Amino acid sequence: MIILNNYEEFKNIFRKGKKWLRCQEAIESIENKKSDIYYSLGDSLVYIYKTKEHNNNSNFEGHRRYMDIHYYVSGEEIVEIEKKSQLDCCQRYNDCDDTEYFTGKGKEIKLEKGNLIILENDEAFRFKEGKDLKKVTIKVTIEDNYFLNK
Repeated sequence: MIILNNYEEFKNIFRKGKKWLRCQEAIESIENKKSDIYYSLGDSLVYIYKTKEHNNNSNFEGHRRYMDIHYYVSGEEIVEIEKKSQLDCCQRYNDCDDTEYFTGKGKEIKLEKGNLIILENDEAFRFKEGKDLKKVTIKVTIEDNYFLNK
């Protein structure tokens, strides 16, 4: 997990590479997008402008082919994160939607306006609570710039 204080930090650290530039494009275009609808940029990234709090997830969610990036436009949210290797698998990996689910206990982190978090594919997460939440959720492939099978 990487937590950044603001979007400027993200742009300074991740300024090269097609997928990182597409992440920036997704964040910067969000004002023109309808909320709670997924959009795609190429074959390596999908994103959504979320304006509703997550339901309290009972299980941790993990991915293998995608990383999650969450940029907090406003509000706040508590997310619980742990390495998959430290959790118990309760639903095996589904290749169709790139998800697997876990139980256990992780570290709770409070994220708020301006923060950006990158959740890597060796981690699982669950959302605990949110308030006045507006954020961009990006799912970006872990492959360099494209899917290897395309």
